[in-house]
Amino acid sequence: MFHRVWEKGKQELHAGKKWVKQPSNRLRLLVMGVILAGLICAAVWVNRPLEGEAPTSASQMAYEKATVTAVLADDAVPDYAGAEGRRVGTQELEIRIESGSHKDEIMSLTNYMSALFNVDLEEGDSIIVRILTDEDGAYYASLFNYNRGRVLGAFVLLFFVLLAVLGGKKGIGALLGLLFTLACLWFILIPCLIRGVPAIAVTVGIVAVTAAGALILLNGFSQKTLCSILGCVIGVVVAGAIAAAVGSLAPINGFNMSEAENLILYGADKGLKVSGLLVCGVLISALGAVMDVALGIASSVWELRQQNPALSAGKLFRSGMHIGRDAMGTMANTLILAFAGSSLNMLILVQTYDIPFRQLVNTDYICIEVLQSIAGSMGILLTVPIVAFISARFMAQKKSV
Repeated sequence: MFHRVWEKGKQELHAGKKWVKQPSNRLRLLVMGVILAGLICAAVWVNRPLEGEAPTSASQMAYEKATVTAVLADDAVPDYAGAEGRRVGTQELEIRIESGSHKDEIMSLTNYMSALFNVDLEEGDSIIVRILTDEDGAYYASLFNYNRGRVLGAFVLLFFVLLAVLGGKKGIGALLGLLFTLACLWFILIPCLIRGVPAIAVTVGIVAVTAAGALILLNGFSQKTLCSILGCVIGVVVAGAIAAAVGSLAPINGFNMSEAENLILYGADKGLKVSGLLVCGVLISALGAVMDVALGIASSVWELRQQNPALSAGKLFRSGMHIGRDAMGTMANTLILAFAGSSLNMLILVQTYDIPFRQLVNTDYICIEVLQSIAGSMGILLTVPIVAFISARFMAQKKSV
């Protein structure tokens, strides 16, 4: 009896199905639980306060919700010459604090509106204010911005609902994978970088863990998941290696980034190493697109093998390459267009100032963006043959079962 159950379980495993009732899958779930517990322990350890570490000034500032109860005075007028019709001037406001130790207190503040900082308020608007306290204990409110938390929260929730409803189980798995990835980045990777852990090594490790976790949550335990994970990690590492090599030849590194000065000022005392952050950014930015390509090719090769188990590794590889070529252009465009979209204002300024080409191509910002985009795209291109080869070899070897 046990022999028949065992053989049936092996057949289901090689058919790409989730093997939930068999001992080997329980062992896998146990291993996943141990890894998850290890990640949680690592997050707690790396986020622990260091001895003698003082709170930052930003963390001690009090930002509270407030509601405009009255507009006491308003001299703002539309400025069509320099602000495209936005109202410029000042407002005298009466507000009620909605959170924190000063909740329900009524305060007054002056709202200065310019073309760039333009929070045009009416009675009933919800805002965020900063409570400033003087040395003598006196305090007052300063306008920070609109209260956008509810809108953004509803927007994110709508995305989650659409992903779960339209994607079904796959959508829920993708959502869990996304949350897992973000948690690893925020609670493990970034604190490790701040504490001075070798940047490239820890980023490669986090990329491997997040890729494995996200793909398993999306697709379960199967051969195509394993092939996707291996190809994804190799593709991302290749992208990082290319960025490191080009950065060394250029030379370009983390010190060329626009945020480098602030990172040195506020992170160096905690152990932050700036030089490796450029390659880390390439590894992270390429992860999503490489995962997409890796899983798509592995799934395609798997389906081909399912339809014709007699296909050789060579034929599966060639088929995977044909399928992958269709994805190469679109995925490469994804990263290039993401650069263009995020840098649109800068590109407009380039056209406006009529910057000479030789100056443009040697500007730190342009060089970094081109390096990140091209390195990520090359990682995608090289992921196609890598995943096609791994999938063909691995799946063809299992066709006799």
